Amino acid sequence: MPVNDNESTETRHIKIFDTTLRDGEQSPGASMNLNEKLEVAQMLVELGVDVIEAGFPIASPGDFEAVREIAQTVRGATICGLARCAEKDIDRAWEALKGAPQPRIHVFLATSAIHRQFKLKMTTDEIVERAIAGVTRAANVCDDVEFSPEDAARTEPDFLCRVVEAAITAGATTINIPDTVGYTTPTEFHARIKMLIDRVPNIDKAVISVHCHDDLGMAVANSLAGVQAGAGQVECTINGIGERAGNCSLEEVVMALRTRSDFYKVDTRINTQRLVPASRLVSSTTGMSVQRNKAIVGRNAFAHESGIHQDGMLKEPTTYEIIRPEDVGFAKTDLVLGKHSGRAALADRARQLGFQLTGEQLQVVFERFKALADKKKEIYDGDITALIQQQISGNNQAEWSLVDYEVRNSRTSTPTVKLTLRRGEEEHSAEVNQGDGPIDAAFWAVEQITGMKVMCKDFQVHSATLGRDAQGETTLEIEYNGKTYRGIGVSTDTVEATILAMLNAVNRIAAETENAS
Repeated sequence: MPVNDNESTETRHIKIFDTTLRDGEQSPGASMNLNEKLEVAQMLVELGVDVIEAGFPIASPGDFEAVREIAQTVRGATICGLARCAEKDIDRAWEALKGAPQPRIHVFLATSAIHRQFKLKMTTDEIVERAIAGVTRAANVCDDVEFSPEDAARTEPDFLCRVVEAAITAGATTINIPDTVGYTTPTEFHARIKMLIDRVPNIDKAVISVHCHDDLGMAVANSLAGVQAGAGQVECTINGIGERAGNCSLEEVVMALRTRSDFYKVDTRINTQRLVPASRLVSSTTGMSVQRNKAIVGRNAFAHESGIHQDGMLKEPTTYEIIRPEDVGFAKTDLVLGKHSGRAALADRARQLGFQLTGEQLQVVFERFKALADKKKEIYDGDITALIQQQISGNNQAEWSLVDYEVRNSRTSTPTVKLTLRRGEEEHSAEVNQGDGPIDAAFWAVEQITGMKVMCKDFQVHSATLGRDAQGETTLEIEYNGKTYRGIGVSTDTVEATILAMLNAVNRIAAETENAS
């Protein structure tokens, strides 16, 4: 049984259970296709997570296929699938997971009074009976079973102890204690984990896990309190994405445990230098930008503007930085490359920024880099990152690609856009004379050529670097036939960036339509 409250000098290992592909994907607009999920899963292995919760197999055919494909192809971590305490859910989960060398079935059942009364309409005895049946069925096919009493933070202590004990007896090897609605506080959550350790007689037969949501902004703090009390696993997501206000942020909880290992006396097997690349991949894949001042991976996380801070940093970096930027994946320098730089220099800088590009990806990024270098005198890390993220989020076999465009606009006239796109070997052109501005006109032109009528739900433009010649990075969400698709485009010209983002989204639609046929 783990010693709690830092009484031991022995370092404990904390398992990192990543649920970016399951709980994280539940963020509105953050859904991923199969190829994107496989890429994120492989990145999670490189990052060093112990468990990857790949999805909820019974939720949809797409979720089932994603979990099955990840289970069959991804190696280096336990692959987990979620299931309710229901026979069909568990059987479906096992069907998806059985190809994994290290499979785990994660079954859950709500236990709080409010869930029993209004959602399940079940008594406490019925809940215990259902939990035992679910765990038993899962344990009959899989040696690694996790059980979650949903809304455990609001479940009566006596009943929570009863359910946990019954689940372990039935075969659960991990007991996850979720703060499903982000309601608890660090002091309360610490006491709850300690109570389970002290009161459940067979608790030593299972690993205690914590799964905290961020509705009150305390997901990381609550998770750390759980670890301090004796939990051996933390469930989290890259960038803290997830349902409503999100989940415990993986990068924040990992770096807190590492930076304050003197206090927590624990370690993880996370390769922290992959945190920034992981953050960037998930951000570009989901279209959910990371705020500049976000801890660990935000652009400003290691920026210093105050004169007092700058003076201290020049004399001794540890005066104002408790983490070295290189330790989480940021590069030391910000400017070296120009139009005379070659592929090798670009590949080296990409590696310094934390990206591992294939030969084909490097070639595409290099071509775009040379084109950008002809427009800009100086190429910053932010420019290179934007180019790489666009390549990662794009489709190498794009259905539609940009050939050329021309824009005419003034304050007193309707904008005109001449646009030429390529599809296969054919070029298609259109001239549009409508819209509220050149960007709106560009939307109309893309719609006219592709024949896809879409609704723009979200549109954002921000600078990838500083300066008048900075690249504009456009991210957008469009709705097509009731579904939402994301797109990203990068260019020194905002109109071009918008067209590229629109085509990125349109190609996602085309790829999905082709796969469905």
